[in-house]
Amino acid sequence: MDLILHAGDVNGPETLAALERIAPVEAVRGDHDRDLTSLPLSRELTIEGRRIVLVHGNRSRWVEEPQTLLWTLSLGYLHPNASLPRFLQRRFPDADAIVFGHTHRAHMESQNGALLFNPGGVHQWNPLTATQRLARRPGWFEWCWLQVARHMRSYPRPSVGILEVSSTAIVPRIVEL
Repeated sequence: MDLILHAGDVNGPETLAALERIAPVEAVRGDHDRDLTSLPLSRELTIEGRRIVLVHGNRSRWVEEPQTLLWTLSLGYLHPNASLPRFLQRRFPDADAIVFGHTHRAHMESQNGALLFNPGGVHQWNPLTATQRLARRPGWFEWCWLQVARHMRSYPRPSVGILEVSSTAIVPRIVEL
């Protein structure tokens, strides 16, 4: 592996340090990275002559919070962030690839000549992880959300993504863990 791209929700500098022991890391700040203010919200990289944008993908609270509520109340069946890839492509129209996070759902599509790629997430909310987080005594708001989340019936498997980048192509792959 030549480079690790982390699309946010790093959750602490120790995660970046551990990843740096494997390969150089480029990371952006996610909506759960309030303590990592030194990370930018987006990065534009040139790899093998290809323009790759790395961004978490969270939008304003007015868009995000109602969608999170709908996702939670549907016990994970509703996937409310379906418009996020198109939003990001409008924001970065000249990118050859946009690597994003935020939804924690693997996504891979080509749209107007650009790859829209979300590797998914190593951590996924499911009944077990929600119950484990509740045991650590979260604040009131998170506690309320987790009481519903621990009953989720539809959730993605943990995953990572691999991009093979050359001057002629960007080949994506999702690896379930």
